[in-house]
Amino acid sequence: MAINKNNKELQVAAIKNGTVIDHIPPCHLFKVASLLELDKMKNNTITIANNLPSNKCGTKGMIKIADKFFDDKEIDRIALVAPNVILNIIKDYEVIEKKRVALPDEIIGLVKCNNPKCITNNEPMQTRFEVVDRETGTLKCHYCERKVQKDDIIIE
Repeated sequence: MAINKNNKELQVAAIKNGTVIDHIPPCHLFKVASLLELDKMKNNTITIANNLPSNKCGTKGMIKIADKFFDDKEIDRIALVAPNVILNIIKDYEVIEKKRVALPDEIIGLVKCNNPKCITNNEPMQTRFEVVDRETGTLKCHYCERKVQKDDIIIE
């Protein structure tokens, strides 16, 4: 990190290639880092910043990961915890793609059903949830129809 003496702000070093996950709610930053298993990335430079000032939401968290591009399943994991974060795809120091992370219509194999009697907890099969409310993050199990609120989601 370098201090820009003109405007007295800390600046995080740019990455040549990789992904920047921006506008993470500060209370969810470390949950996102855990879900993405950043601790297992041995060859990537990773910058994690929290409680950064944000014009849009007061404060925010941010994760920069050099030489890492996420697949759809990994992005869905982020959306379960922090929908509406912004993913910036960086190539040669330029943002080539910017997209807002959103919950998909259906989540397969990522979330455990909270109902102990659900077939997915008693037979070897993937879970399947319908997103019934994106605002609250409410999911409904396809098999037993139990609704799960965002704060009660157990990620497999």
